Amino acid sequence: MTKILLKKDDITSLKVDVIVNSANESLLSGSGLCGLIHKKAGPGLEKECLEKSPCKTGESIITKAYNLKFKYIIHTVGPKYYLSTGKEKESLENCYKSILDLAVKYKIKSIAIPSISTGIYKYPIKDASDIAISTVKEFLNNNRDIDLEELIFCVYSDNDFDVYKTCLDLNKIRK
Repeated sequence: MTKILLKKDDITSLKVDVIVNSANESLLSGSGLCGLIHKKAGPGLEKECLEKSPCKTGESIITKAYNLKFKYIIHTVGPKYYLSTGKEKESLENCYKSILDLAVKYKIKSIAIPSISTGIYKYPIKDASDIAISTVKEFLNNNRDIDLEELIFCVYSDNDFDVYKTCLDLNKIRK
């Protein structure tokens, strides 16, 4: 059974097999978390991302982690909430499903996932956290025999931590 945790931290400092990058469609370095991951991973990541781009909204791709200590980085493209198309919820759900599909395919044991689309893409944190948690829990309930031992929702702000905390089972939360 997969343990679900919540941490307020820099995702690049966690001890997990894989981290998720909330990426743009080009998969290239951007602002915020995406820029930080690219900077720490080094130029090899940019080169591999150029070869694998573009990535459509709601989809994910996996790359090496290069200078980071992880096995892989999963890049997912969340919906741009501020450009409402009416399909934002479905797209965000698809992000989490595609991340977990890759985790199963690559037999990942531990993964850290940030709050996707809640930064510059302006998805409201409460709605996004509800979608993230319900989609992950549904996936895990339907796939009980997977290798994934630990899934960490990793957020950076106190507000995001508090919002995610209210959505999760309190006995499974560790800061």
